[in-house]
Amino acid sequence: MSVALFTLGGTISMAGSQRLTGEDLTAAMPGLDELGHPVEIQDIEKIPSANLTAGKVLEVVDAASKAVAAGAAGAVVTQGTDTLEESAFLADLVWPHPQPLVFTGAMRNPTLAGPDGPANLLAALRVACSPAARDLGALVVFKEEIHAARWVRKTHSTSTATFVSPNTGPIGHVVEDRVRVLTRPLRLDGVQGSAEPSELDHLRVALYTVTMDDDGLLLQGLAETHQGLVVAGYGVGHVPAALAPVLGELATRMPVVLTSRTGAGSIVRNTYDSPGSETDLLQRGLIDGGFLDPYKARVLLRLLLATDDDITGAFAQYV
Repeated sequence: MSVALFTLGGTISMAGSQRLTGEDLTAAMPGLDELGHPVEIQDIEKIPSANLTAGKVLEVVDAASKAVAAGAAGAVVTQGTDTLEESAFLADLVWPHPQPLVFTGAMRNPTLAGPDGPANLLAALRVACSPAARDLGALVVFKEEIHAARWVRKTHSTSTATFVSPNTGPIGHVVEDRVRVLTRPLRLDGVQGSAEPSELDHLRVALYTVTMDDDGLLLQGLAETHQGLVVAGYGVGHVPAALAPVLGELATRMPVVLTSRTGAGSIVRNTYDSPGSETDLLQRGLIDGGFLDPYKARVLLRLLLATDDDITGAFAQYV
């Protein structure tokens, strides 16, 4: 039984002006002969992760789904780390199989001392073909840590330990070539409808980070250009009082999801009740984003709009 590898470029494949193929990546990886599964490689476009689109990610997920349906033990996707957390979460929302779909990459390219790509890729391949990793959805494997896609964050611009799950920690590790899953999070429903990649091209969901003295001027006209909004509020879900009616009015015209800009924790529902508090905003019609960070909330909202799924019900899974 094979494991499928899909390469999308990124730091892991950058060797100066040369862009490494999947064959190049696996050839530079000691220990592959001990994997016990042949690796079937599909090189996709070499795209900097800053240029990746949701449509392209869904195309890769569809190719991985076909590989698994044809008998692959699991699939691995390599890409740049800048948008890896968003790609993995989008994949997790639509991945229907018990077999793992694993995302990985690198922070140090192959021309540098101590490149982390070979170790990350080998660990990801081990996870992808491990029975222990079944029924966990999409995963991110970095530095021998296994992270659930819905919790993982890139938290440092240069460190090889950049990927962490602030609210939970990793769900497992690769130790002495063994995949050891320590906790098994409940699989959520994901997105039930089906969206063609091209449908996302016409859906605009804004992400608005609240700052001190914010009066909402930048939100003027948003309802004419966008179909949804994610608000990254202070702390547990607060905004300046002057901004509350602006967001409330927008919530009558489009879905507006309330999240926290802090990077960990959830918003609350009824701890504070002053104007601009979480209680006030939820009463004005904003949707509780729960433990989702703003970036993942935007991914989910955009996909829900494309599939006409129940938006409030979908977000309630993360509260």
